Amino acid sequence: MTEAPDPEVVELATRIFDMARQGRTEALAAYVDAGVPANLTNDKGDSLVMLAAYHGHADAVRALLERGAEPNQANDRGQTPLAGAVFKGEEAVIRALLDGGADPAAGTPSAVDTARMFGKADLLELFGAH
Repeated sequence: MTEAPDPEVVELATRIFDMARQGRTEALAAYVDAGVPANLTNDKGDSLVMLAAYHGHADAVRALLERGAEPNQANDRGQTPLAGAVFKGEEAVIRALLDGGADPAAGTPSAVDTARMFGKADLLELFGAH
């Protein structure tokens, strides 16, 4: 038998996930610095990095990676932040993730597979350099 989650904890987590989606870098960094796990995930397995990356917030991605977030953490569907950034065409996020150690071959589909699907030869070339 599992305990129901504390509503205050759920509310706080929801606010933190929203900060990642909105690119509120300073607030997000402050919460992680205060003890919120850098690899916190929501009910779909989306990490803070995934949410920031998918919504185009390179500064938030960098801040999370600097605080120990895993750049290759896949969600429940096997998608990585880098593949999400490729799908959304977020070049600054792609570069931030690569600089932070993201693996273009990780995930399903991988960032490489996603770039191929969308005919992004420039990204395939960039991934080859990593």
